[in-house]
Amino acid sequence: MAWDCDKFRSTFPSVYFFEKLYLLVGPLVVFHYCRAFRTLMGYASMDQSGAGMISRQYCRAFIFADPNNSTQRVVFVTAEIGMISQRVRLAVSGKIKYGDLYGPDNVVLSGTHTHSGPGGYFQYTIYMISSRGFIKPSFNAIVNGILESIATAHENMVKGRVFINKGLVENTQINRSPLSYLNNPESERLRYTSNTDKEMVLLKMVADNGQEIGMLSWFAIHPVSMNNTNLHTSSDNIGYAAYLFEEEKNKGYLTGKGPYVAGFASSNLGDVSPNIQGPHCINTGDSCENLNNYCPIGGTKMCIAKGPGKDMLESTQIIGRNIYLKAKELYSTAFEEINGPIHSAHQWVDMSNITVQLNATHTGKTCKPALGYSFAAGTMDGPGMFNFTQGMIEGNSFWDAVRDAVLTRPSKETEECHKPKPILIPTGELSKPYPWHPNIIDIQIITVGSLAILALPGEFSYVLSFFIYLYICKEFESHGKTEMNVVLSGLCNIYTHYIATYEEYQIQRYEGASTLFGPHTLSAYIQLYRGLAKAIAEGTARDLPNLPEPPILNVTDLTFLPIIRDAKPLDRNYGDVLQDVQPKYRMVGTLLLLYKTFVTNFTFLTVEKYDNTSNHWKVMYNDASWDTRFTWQKDIWGRSTSIVQWHISNNTEPGTYRIQYFGHSKELLRPIRSFSGSSLQFEVSG
Repeated sequence: MAWDCDKFRSTFPSVYFFEKLYLLVGPLVVFHYCRAFRTLMGYASMDQSGAGMISRQYCRAFIFADPNNSTQRVVFVTAEIGMISQRVRLAVSGKIKYGDLYGPDNVVLSGTHTHSGPGGYFQYTIYMISSRGFIKPSFNAIVNGILESIATAHENMVKGRVFINKGLVENTQINRSPLSYLNNPESERLRYTSNTDKEMVLLKMVADNGQEIGMLSWFAIHPVSMNNTNLHTSSDNIGYAAYLFEEEKNKGYLTGKGPYVAGFASSNLGDVSPNIQGPHCINTGDSCENLNNYCPIGGTKMCIAKGPGKDMLESTQIIGRNIYLKAKELYSTAFEEINGPIHSAHQWVDMSNITVQLNATHTGKTCKPALGYSFAAGTMDGPGMFNFTQGMIEGNSFWDAVRDAVLTRPSKETEECHKPKPILIPTGELSKPYPWHPNIIDIQIITVGSLAILALPGEFSYVLSFFIYLYICKEFESHGKTEMNVVLSGLCNIYTHYIATYEEYQIQRYEGASTLFGPHTLSAYIQLYRGLAKAIAEGTARDLPNLPEPPILNVTDLTFLPIIRDAKPLDRNYGDVLQDVQPKYRMVGTLLLLYKTFVTNFTFLTVEKYDNTSNHWKVMYNDASWDTRFTWQKDIWGRSTSIVQWHISNNTEPGTYRIQYFGHSKELLRPIRSFSGSSLQFEVSG
C-alpha cells in the first residue's frame, strides 16, 4: 500500500531436507523444503503436512545506499514464507556480516505470507503448537537463506537509479470481512471508492549503465489461492507473479538462475482475499456472506471462498498473472525518480503496556496479548474447527471450562482490557513450556529519499492502514517533508497476528479476535510510528528510547514430528522407475502432462532436451519451474513413492527429452546416500 502525501544443503534424518541455490549475480536465494510430516504454516491445520512441491520459495534482498556516504544504507528483504518470526529476526541480526554496516536498525525482513510454506521456525508456544514444534532444519534454512541473500546483494551492488510508480489492480481481490468494514464510521468510508486497497506501488531499479537490475513492489493480497487442502510447498499467487516477471527478464536462464530480481512484497492485506467468487456453502452452493460465515447445513466448515479458477492452482495463476501484468505496466511507465538521503528509525517496545492519548480528555491502554473465540473460527479462506464462528462476542461455558482446566483462566484485568472480545486463549498469561506470545516487539521505518517504508509487524486492515498513513504523512509534512511516498509493508520483523480498527474490533470477526493487544492497538501504533517519523525528520533516531532486545529463548529442537527411516523392497534400488513415460507426446497447451514414479525419499528433478549439435543433454526445466510438480507419497515399512509431473506448454521446443531425478536415502544405521533415476527418452512434437 502506498500513497503520495500530495493528493541450504542440510539434512535432518529422513524428515527434512534443504537445498539452497545462489545466483552468481543478483540478490536472490532459494529456500526448498520437501519432506512429508512437516506442517505448512498459515492455516494452522494439522492435516496440512507437506508432501511435495509446486514451486521453490525464494528470498530476495534489496540494498539501498547513499553514494556519497556508503555507511548510510538500508536493506529490505522479502522472503516467500508465511511471516517473519522474532527468532528468525534475532538470528539474522546476530549473524549478519560486514561489521556494523547492517543490523536491526536498518534491515527490514518481510514475509510474503504464503500459506504453503514451512512451519517450525518460531520460539513462542502458540506458533509451535500450530506447526508441530521448533523444527531446527527449517529454521536454519530460512535464516541461512536470508543471510546469503543479503550477502549476495551486498557483493553485487552497483550504482544506479530508482524510479517509482503506482496504479490500481482490478479484478484481483475482495474484502473478506465486509461487515467489519461497514462498522467503520460512514464519514471515514466515504473517503474510499472501494472496501479494499487496490493500489500497487512499484520501484524500478536501473544501473547507471542502463542495465535493468530489479524491481520491488507492494500490493495488498492474501496468498491463499492455494487452500488448506494443498500439501505442496508453493509461493502462491504473489510468488507466481514474481516467477512470471523474472522469467520475462531472465530469458535463456533456468528459473531462479538469472541476474534480474523481482520482489513482490506483502502490504496491508489483513482483510483482503484473492478468492473473488466470495464465500459459498460448498454443499449447497448458497452464499454464506453473513456475520458468522455460517452455513445452515454443516456450519462454518462448509463456508469457503473460491475463485476465480476451476481449481486452486488455476486460481493461483490467474490472480498471480493479474498482479504481474499490472506490475509490468507500471514498470514500463516508471519515470518519477527517487532521490535524497537514506535514514532509518527502529525501536523495541512493550506492546502490552502502551498508554495512548485517545482525545483531549481520555487515554487508553494496550493489553496483554490474548486471542478471542472467533480466532478459532478461521476465515472463509480457511475455516477453523469445532463449533466456533466469527462474530462471537460472548464466550461458551464448555470451552471456558476447557480453557480454565487445560490452560488458565484469564485475569479480570485482561478480560476487562480486551472487551468486547471473549478470551479463548490468554496467551499473555501463559509461560509454559515457553511464553505463548511476545510482549516486546520492534517497530521500524526506513526512508530512501521521498520514499518511507513502514515495517508493520502483522496484518493490518484497509481502513486502519489509511489512518496510519494519514498521521505519518502529516508528521512528515509538519517537518517540511511535503512530498513523501508512504508505503505500508506488512508482516515485517515479527508476527503479531492482525490489527483491526476500534470499530472493526467491536464486531469480533476473525481479524478483531486476532488483534492481540486489545481495542486500542491502532491508536498505539499511530503514536509509535509518528514517533519514528518525527525522529527521522528531526535527525534524532539515535536518541529514541529503547527497551532491551528480547532474548532468544532456549528452544533448540522441540519437534512433534515422527522419525522416519527409509526402506525399499529387496528387488529394488532407490531411483528405480516404477512407471515410465510414453514414447511420444504432442503439445496441447497446459492440459497434457507426463509423470513417472520412483522409489525414493527426496527429489531434485530436471527436464532435459537432447542437443543434436553438441550431442549433450541440456536442462530446460528444473523443480523451480511452475511447469513441473513433485509429489511424495509415504507408504508402509519406510517405503515411499515420488511422482514427477511435467506440464507440457504449447511453447515447448519439439525434440527428444528425458526426466532426471536426484535424491537421497537414509536407512536405519546407514549414512545418507545419494542416488538418481532417469526416464526413457521420449519425443515432444508440435
